[in-house]
Amino acid sequence: MKIAFHTPLNRYGDAAPSGDRLMARQLVTLLAELGHAVEIVSAERSFMREPDPAVLAAHKDAAQSVIASLTKQWQAPNARPDLFFTYHCHYRAPDLIGPVLVEHFSLPYLVAEASDAQKRFDGPWAEAAALARDAILRADLHLCMTARDRKGLSRLIPEPERLIDLPPFLLKLADMPERVVAPHADNEPVRLIAVAMMRQGNKAACYLFLARTLARITDLPWTLTLIGDGPERAAIEAAFAGFPSGRVRFLGRRERAEILAELATHDLFVWPGLNEAYGVVYLEAQAAGLPVAALDSGGVPAVVARDLTALLAPHGDEAGLAATIARLIGDAGLRARMAAAAQVFARQERNGDGARKILAGALEAAIARHGRRALKTVL
Repeated sequence: MKIAFHTPLNRYGDAAPSGDRLMARQLVTLLAELGHAVEIVSAERSFMREPDPAVLAAHKDAAQSVIASLTKQWQAPNARPDLFFTYHCHYRAPDLIGPVLVEHFSLPYLVAEASDAQKRFDGPWAEAAALARDAILRADLHLCMTARDRKGLSRLIPEPERLIDLPPFLLKLADMPERVVAPHADNEPVRLIAVAMMRQGNKAACYLFLARTLARITDLPWTLTLIGDGPERAAIEAAFAGFPSGRVRFLGRRERAEILAELATHDLFVWPGLNEAYGVVYLEAQAAGLPVAALDSGGVPAVVARDLTALLAPHGDEAGLAATIARLIGDAGLRARMAAAAQVFARQERNGDGARKILAGALEAAIARHGRRALKTVL
């Protein structure tokens, strides 16, 4: 089957490090492994950090150019895809291309990781939110990667068969380095690590939240490694400047292989995850054998096994997260048990095998539902 694959949030092939770009590549890999020919829709992203009518108008114009090009290209039946697959669709990054093409060519339409935001319909995001909702309602089937997204979509889509759960996953786990942490000597600091881009918004907020959290437990033996870079780095470095010299180190941007190797030399992954979509890095850390300390926020519960591989403090609770990290620092046995469980969870339960089966079934279901809708239209 030929599948057109579109990524409104970030242009496919963008080399910037992020979990959503990795997940897009992983989905394409699974589709290819299932025997399908994937055609990447060559389009700029429709993402907007802030509501801006002029920017949205420019995105719509750019989308029309892509639509016109593909409409011409797909006039030949053998060039036309059998299904249109969109990864990500929400008010900040609506799918401006898929709905038009699937209507024009009567194609099955599958969307992964969509989210709907009713509160955005009152205010400057209203037009973008409406465009995203139009695409969401048109889709034959949705792949929901978190319970939060499923809950939001279920308010719009009454047919439960149109919503299929696809838990976040990791591929190529065999390439991950083995854990190389040496036993701790008495009073040796526990090695904490966090990995995230240093950009404005939730990422910067998480870094600042982490700095305030760790400031509550400076009496405990720990060191912190931070991997990431971006426009907010100076502000983030300033937030950690009050800690003693040598306690916090900034490694800047690193390639994924370097990040995985660094994870394998640490003891505990600490990242608040305020309003996190879910965070593939949590899975990577667990695959490296690290327990997780985070907040019960956003999609974080979708990528950990609560109380087995991760301890989650209440959303927004700095004191609660500090107590959680302190507990893991002070209990080496608990860390060891959770580290072992983390590797099993990430490497055996989230290794892509289940995702491959879910994806295969979802493609069949989307095509079948599209066929039933088309038949009703004819009748």
